[in-house]
Amino acid sequence: MTTREFVRVALFAAIIAALALLPKIDLPFAAGVPVTAQTLGVMLAGVLLGPRSGAAAVVLFLAVVALGGPLLAGGRGGLGVFFGPTVGFLLGWVPGVIVTGLVFRALPRLPAGISAAAASILGGVGVIYACGIAGLVLMTGMPLAKAALASLTFLPGDLLKAIATGAVVAGMPASMRVRASVPQP
Repeated sequence: MTTREFVRVALFAAIIAALALLPKIDLPFAAGVPVTAQTLGVMLAGVLLGPRSGAAAVVLFLAVVALGGPLLAGGRGGLGVFFGPTVGFLLGWVPGVIVTGLVFRALPRLPAGISAAAASILGGVGVIYACGIAGLVLMTGMPLAKAALASLTFLPGDLLKAIATGAVVAGMPASMRVRASVPQP
């Protein structure tokens, strides 16, 4: 990893941490899983850094959280967060950012904003939800159907985050994006 890549990884880990400053929303029917802005950082990391560096940023962030850094929304941190109902969502950030980065790279002929939003929906929503629902079932004993239904309450906000990712990317110069080298239409 070059110094430049390392700086970008550290910067995105810091961006994900900074998004924790936005207040979390605890929904009474969401089994202890809060609504946060941090998945926006995960989506942006996948699109702007690519799968490898994006995953490195998320792993760095999660490592600091595991070591006790209060970087999750609401000032949470420490190993305990990896033994609660949010574990699947948190660990799902890693494959989620990888899939987001891979899908974004696989769609170079689409306008950047559209491919960023699509990649964020597939990786940043679909993959993270699959991992999160599995974690919710394993940690709480909740039936799969009930866990999936409870997770649907987050869908509107997460779709807005995916659209916001697309809007951010659409407004950026092409030189700041990691994509396959195919000319834009």
